[in-house]
Amino acid sequence: MEYSARCRRRQPTVEPSWRRAEGRTMDKLRALHYFAAAAEESSFSAAARRFGVSTAAVAKLVGALESELGQRLFERSAHGLALTANGAAYLEACTPSLSQLAEADQLAGAALSRASGTIVVGVQPVIAQECLTAALPRFHARYPDIQLDIHYFMRPTEDQVRGLDAMLVMGWPKNVGDLVHRQLGASSFVVCAAPSYWAAHGMPSHPSELEHHNCLCIRSNTGVLMDLWHFKRGNEEVSVATRGSVIADNVHRDMVVDLAIAGVGVARILEWDTERGRMPAGGALVPALTDWHHTEVPPINLLYPASVRRIPKVRAFIDFVTLLFRDIESRRRLRAPPSGQPHWLRAQRLRASAAMIRGRA
Repeated sequence: MEYSARCRRRQPTVEPSWRRAEGRTMDKLRALHYFAAAAEESSFSAAARRFGVSTAAVAKLVGALESELGQRLFERSAHGLALTANGAAYLEACTPSLSQLAEADQLAGAALSRASGTIVVGVQPVIAQECLTAALPRFHARYPDIQLDIHYFMRPTEDQVRGLDAMLVMGWPKNVGDLVHRQLGASSFVVCAAPSYWAAHGMPSHPSELEHHNCLCIRSNTGVLMDLWHFKRGNEEVSVATRGSVIADNVHRDMVVDLAIAGVGVARILEWDTERGRMPAGGALVPALTDWHHTEVPPINLLYPASVRRIPKVRAFIDFVTLLFRDIESRRRLRAPPSGQPHWLRAQRLRASAAMIRGRA
């Protein structure tokens, strides 16, 4: 009895704020999900919209997480959120576990719901080629009764959106209307050429030297010639109006990559291309200006009508591609966040360099 009385008088151990409520593990898990979403969106409010909760709820739980860790995970400013060095390291450490949990949820959901039927998906060719195709065997292994009807898709015009359950597009889509719009990730650019080209013409040491090279350019999915390449190193920013012997539409971007491999000229390719063994491991393309980074970082966007989120087969696809790009983001070597809409897109010019050329005239 005396021992029991002493036990009853013992003070309880102080616990983190989220553990004091019922459902302790779920609260900690929710904090991690809110933190990861806020990091991806660079915004508490955008993370809140993703989970259907208030901005205050997300900010409060992330704040509790920071208090428990004893360190700030985000720098907060009027422009949004930016991960601190500690926050970036913590996100990198948490991402594999969150991805595994999401994958387990998908497997459980697939077993329970046995989602079936056809999903009509609009996909920009570059996303289909570089990301989605390789992942589809995993999708069909989990959801053998779902058929994917994949359509060519470039931008959310009324004609292209009609009849689609979900859309994947790179860049800065305009006029999305009532569609739910989520950024799943981003991809940076890399300037490169074949070893034979650099040997014949010399490798640039400064972005301005690209004006003297044969730069192979691509049009955006809105039809704008992306011939203005932006670079930054420290406090120095440089924009170069490039030109070359070949211009390719966005759907034919692989032509530019193949011509660069053949030694025809310099290409500005997506970092995704580096994942396919073309560079630098294979040696077919050699990067240049690696001490500079590109200030244009196009986001990867998922669009869908709000009503389809409740349909099991569509929800299965949305959850799958969200997890897919979360995994791709965790493996990016160039971890720059998506940039804002570029000036050339807002100005609606036919070529990005038009503003620079006009200024020189």
